[in-house]
Amino acid sequence: MMRKRRTPVTRQRSKESVRPFNDFDGVYSIDGRLATVNLLPGVRVYGEDLVKIGRTEYRIWDNYRSKPAAALKKRLKVFPLKKGMTVLYLGAASGTTVSHFSDIVGKEGVIYGIDIAERVLRELIHHAELRGNIVPILADAKLPDRYAGQVFGQVDLVFEDVAAKDQAEILVRNADKFLAPGGYAMIAIKSQSIDVTKPPAEIYKECLAELEKHFDVLDKVELDPFEKMHMFVVLRKK
Repeated sequence: MMRKRRTPVTRQRSKESVRPFNDFDGVYSIDGRLATVNLLPGVRVYGEDLVKIGRTEYRIWDNYRSKPAAALKKRLKVFPLKKGMTVLYLGAASGTTVSHFSDIVGKEGVIYGIDIAERVLRELIHHAELRGNIVPILADAKLPDRYAGQVFGQVDLVFEDVAAKDQAEILVRNADKFLAPGGYAMIAIKSQSIDVTKPPAEIYKECLAELEKHFDVLDKVELDPFEKMHMFVVLRKK
């Protein structure tokens, strides 16, 4: 028996209940929960709550379902995503986090969403058609030369959320190909995808050593308890 989809929930709040979150561009706190301004009022992506404050509608950003949101809740001090940016998103999946990035970069920005799985990309295509600032690309993030013709110009930020043993190398490869000089990168290091036999702290140390050859590390936080055995790292290209 098919389950009916829940109708989008829009909750009314007073203007006093919303405030900018740590002055990060496009990120807000509503009653202690993270939120972004909904690019498509009335439309949700993954069952998130919608909150209406005055004439503005916000989407609650679930820190248990999005690693950047988890990092923000863990007091990340540097979050370089801004309105108007061009972003290369490696491991875009069905669009949970991509949609919040879409809210933040706005109509002036663009997000190239790379994923190797056709099933999840079909969901992302649906959201892309509605939002207008997402470009879904079916490709392997390990092989940037194969999608270079679909990414126009240099990007301001590369974000990687890919489960692979060579996560650091994948980020470096894509940054070398697409990231503008001095541009930013972010990565969610998944220790269990790299080596289940080593302690996460050892994996993080090895990955950071590799990344520091190419980037300056601006900030890093471990994501427990929201995402166990993960570290979120913010970088700037040297």
